Amino acid sequence: MFIDAHAHVDRYDIDGLLDFVLAEIDQRRILTISNAMDLPSYHSNLESAERCRFVLPIFGVHPWNAPQYAGRLDDLRAATEQSPMIGEIGLDHFFVEDPSTYPAQREVFEYFLEAAKAQDKIVHLHTKGAEAEILALLDRYDLRRVIVHWYSGPLDVLREMIDRGFYFTAGIEALHEAHVREIAREIPSERLLTETDNPGGPKAYVGGPGMPGLIQDVVRGLAEIRGVTAKAIERSVEENLRALLHHDQWLPDTYKALLYGTSSRYTSAAPTCRHPTP
Repeated sequence: MFIDAHAHVDRYDIDGLLDFVLAEIDQRRILTISNAMDLPSYHSNLESAERCRFVLPIFGVHPWNAPQYAGRLDDLRAATEQSPMIGEIGLDHFFVEDPSTYPAQREVFEYFLEAAKAQDKIVHLHTKGAEAEILALLDRYDLRRVIVHWYSGPLDVLREMIDRGFYFTAGIEALHEAHVREIAREIPSERLLTETDNPGGPKAYVGGPGMPGLIQDVVRGLAEIRGVTAKAIERSVEENLRALLHHDQWLPDTYKALLYGTSSRYTSAAPTCRHPTP
């Protein structure tokens, strides 16, 4: 089974591609963690999950949207408590060039870090241009159940994150950018996850919206970069996600069945799901 650990399925509705995409995800058996960027996108992802068992919707507020929610964090609590993981959250001091928005980014980000700590949830991070500050905040909140999305920052911060046991997604950029390719080589094999950041993330590389099958190109590219077979990447990434989610109290039973089946060594230890019904 392919793992797309970071995508935005709700964004396909803008291009009228959602029906086709959900069918392709199901046909190719791509377990797709669909990150929210705000409340409307989370609700859209919940609807997609009702239609496709391979879509796992999670809630967060992207730093680009943080100013919309700063000062009204109570509006986020119900979705935060409902979501099995938290993402996409973080800071962006690279694409966002207006420093006046940075306090709002941090307010919303710290709200989610506090919630992740209290609820023992995995976080999916956007770190662009704020890698060292984010690492310091993760240490302050003592968070270790972390997926770092599309890391492209300094190698020294990367190595500190690796030392703390974080997981990392690698995507299409690793096939095109030398620095990200170097990062993809440095990520330990047991911490590597694959992603597409579909549909918008790959546009600069594929000339249009990224489609679900792009995950196979990512797997093949990473195999070449790391000097192993594509099947080895596919299998290790699936095993890595299983290991990360082992004993996770928030993972809904339907996704446990996809990941662990009935024969896995993880299954007997998996607790009863506490994920509330939407």
